[in-house]
Amino acid sequence: MILGCTECKRRNYTSFKNKKNDPDRMEIKKYCKWCKKHTVHKETR
Repeated sequence: MILGCTECKRRNYTSFKNKKNDPDRMEIKKYCKWCKKHTVHKETR
């Protein structure tokens, strides 16, 4: 699973998730080093 910043659209993080427990796309607030602040990161395809 790849997480992308919703503001600058850059893909910053990779992670794993249990698809049985979380079938929908994840949204996590994480630090974006290009925006230099905490933003919402969504799971990308």
